[in-house]
Parts: sequence; structure tokens; C-alpha cells
Amino acid sequence: MTERDFSGAMVHVIDLHTHTTASDGTYSPTQLVEEAALLHLKALAVTDHDTIDGLEEAEKACKEKGITFIPGIEIEIDYEGGEFHLLGLGIWDWKGSFWKKLQVLQAHRTERNLLILSKLQADGILVEYEEIKKLAGGDIVGRPHIAQYLVQKGVAHSIEDAFHRFISPGRPYYARKKAPSLEEGIDLIHSAGGKAIVAHPATLYLKPEEEERTFRSYRDRGIDGLEAYHPRVTIMEGSQWVALAERLGLLISAGSDFHGPSIPDRSLGRSSEGMWIEDHFALPFIPNSCGILPV
Repeated sequence: MTERDFSGAMVHVIDLHTHTTASDGTYSPTQLVEEAALLHLKALAVTDHDTIDGLEEAEKACKEKGITFIPGIEIEIDYEGGEFHLLGLGIWDWKGSFWKKLQVLQAHRTERNLLILSKLQADGILVEYEEIKKLAGGDIVGRPHIAQYLVQKGVAHSIEDAFHRFISPGRPYYARKKAPSLEEGIDLIHSAGGKAIVAHPATLYLKPEEEERTFRSYRDRGIDGLEAYHPRVTIMEGSQWVALAERLGLLISAGSDFHGPSIPDRSLGRSSEGMWIEDHFALPFIPNSCGILPV
């Protein structure tokens, strides 16, 4: 998409954080790319949770639509203080043995799901995992799918209600998922040739005085960048993350965290406060781009 930014200049639009039915998105990989093509996006990263199952389909669809494809993934990291996710952007070696390394992550996700269901069943709430898998459209089942199932069964009024009353941290049926350490997550992403980017860093819930010290430590442990712009933060807050990344010599990313209609306040190609995601954010994740995004 070519749009005007806030200064009136023409920019090309991309997206570096999206999800499909391979994890907890609403659109199949092909449908996601078709949506991107309708919006004339120039590049698209597919970053499903703990899986690369949608990448081959997305890559093929991007080629057909003339969109630059960036293979990615989103991995949850073991963290006590909030929600810590790593984006792996530009995992160009994903077609090798990388998928085997992801099996342990998917096994931990299944264990967590079954524990949630056992807690629900213990309180007389009848749930069937196979039905939830069908609802998910694949083997990767997340809490959003469980929430959607609870809505369908009339247990919750909405997905937000299901999370708030049942399966968010601190709620009666929540179960924590085993997750890799930061070093393990970084090594996993680097093993596929990708850049390890801290997704939506605001969800680490650090105190302002802790941020620079913490992210300097993370940089020294191997992270490559920060997702400065995300729908959860304002443009002003995003600019503060940009400034921090620049001080620490880290890459800067931006994304919509698009899931489709299941999260209606997020739009493909748009990030903080609806800002267009400009193509320069994609350049570090495309080999041999030479400062120019390939067509």
C-alpha cells in the first residue's frame, strides 16, 4: 500500500507481526496474504505462535500476489513479571531441521491446554479437546481457541469475558505454560538465521527506571531488537521504545499483531494508534535488501 504519513510523504506499507489459523489467527495463511494484497502491502511477516506450519502456504501465496515474504515465528519466554514474547523475524533457514526443534514448545502448549481443560471439567464445565482442535483448524491450540469454545457453549458471553473470568493469570482455570529461557529462545531463532526481537515490550511491565538496564542486559544476552510500535502502545510510547533501542544499538520493528476478526481493533498494516507501518522497518529482515525493499 502507498499512503501518506503524518508529514504528507508517500510511504509503502508492510507488516511484521501477523497470525494465521496455524496458531490463533482467524485467517488461513492464504486468506491473510489475500487480505494483504487487497491492502497493497509490499511485505508481510507471518509470525505464528510456536509453529512454522503456515509458512509454506504463506510463502506461496505471497509469491503469487507479488508480496515480499518474511518468514517468522513468535515464541513465549519464561518470565514471571508479565508477558514476554520473542519474535523471530527473517528465519530464512526454517525449511531445514528447525521444525523439529519446535516440537518441545508445541508439547508444552498441549500440556498447558489439557491442564486448563481438566480444571474446567473438575468444576463441571464439559469441554472436549478434539472439538477445540477442530475449532482451531489445526494442531496448534491456544487460550483464544479455548475462550472461543467457552463462548460457543454458552459458558462465557464473549472471548474477553472468557479470559477475564476463567483463563487469564490469576483466574481459577488458568495454567501456566512451560516456556524456554530467554537464551534458549534466542538460540532457537538464531539457529534458523532469524533476528530475535522482543515483541510488545510494554507487556514486560517494567518500571521506567528498570527499562534501560534490563534491555541492556537482554542485548548482552543476544536479543537483536525491540518491537517499538504495537497497537498496545501510543505513538509517543513507541517513540520512547525507538529511542531506547537506538541508545542500545538494537534493531527497531513495528507490527499490527493482526489476528483477524477475533481481535477487531487491530488492522493489517497499521500499528500504534493506527499508524501505517512503513517499509523501512522490514529492511533488516530481508537478505541483500541494500536499503531497498524488493518488489
